[in-house]
Amino acid sequence: MSEQKVLDQSPLGSDTAYVNQYDPGLLFPIQRDLNWQKRGVEREDLPFQGTDIWNGYEVSWINLKGKPVVRIAAFFIPASSKNIIESKSFKLYLNSFNLSQFESEDSVKQLMQKDLSDIAGGEVRVEFYHPDRMPDLSRFDGECLDELDISVEHYQPEPGLLQVGERQVEQALYSHLLKSNCPVTGQPDWASIQITYSGLEINQEGLLKYLISYREHGDFHEQCVENIFMDIWQRCHPESLTVYARYVRRGGLDINPIRSSEPVTAINFRLSRQ
Repeated sequence: MSEQKVLDQSPLGSDTAYVNQYDPGLLFPIQRDLNWQKRGVEREDLPFQGTDIWNGYEVSWINLKGKPVVRIAAFFIPASSKNIIESKSFKLYLNSFNLSQFESEDSVKQLMQKDLSDIAGGEVRVEFYHPDRMPDLSRFDGECLDELDISVEHYQPEPGLLQVGERQVEQALYSHLLKSNCPVTGQPDWASIQITYSGLEINQEGLLKYLISYREHGDFHEQCVENIFMDIWQRCHPESLTVYARYVRRGGLDINPIRSSEPVTAINFRLSRQ
């Protein structure tokens, strides 16, 4: 099935009823392979590994005495899983807990882990935080590219902007200027992104122009990060590469994909925009 046919069947862009009783059937999967196939890359040939970190700020259920419980949730979905989870369906699924009774916080956590693992086709880990104990605000390490004085002409992905020099370096670079659009609704998706690599030095002006070139591109968060990784990997040939994007929340969820050529621990923190 084509990606467009899959999207046509998703809840995105459609009127949907608010469901406040637990319903795992609300979750909608989208095959990760659909994006890789557009690039002519097979699953077994992918040069990256990683995790999609989702944070849910509107998670609540009812205890056995009828009293609401509120938590902030973090969901860790492996990039090796078969499917990504469409974000609106994820939101609807979380809403379905709002008037459902559960015996304990752990029972909700275990149920979410099972449901999300089943729909993703990979083992999903769930963590809950009390609202007073959410991870602290932090920032990306490295050098910010955003003050470079550049002229920009491209607002659709342009890998040809990526160039390397002759000097070997290890660098961490980041930008707050990444924006893409939802592929169905066209709504803007705002993000900050960090590029950490070793190898021939990547031209910083070209890299910033390339990141800005996603500004009118329609794709899911996970696919944007994977495409950015693949373009840098294929055109700049780094010895190692990690791409980590922290997206601004929408609908009570933020999505934060990380892709790396090396084993990487997915550290969940919040930027000030989040």
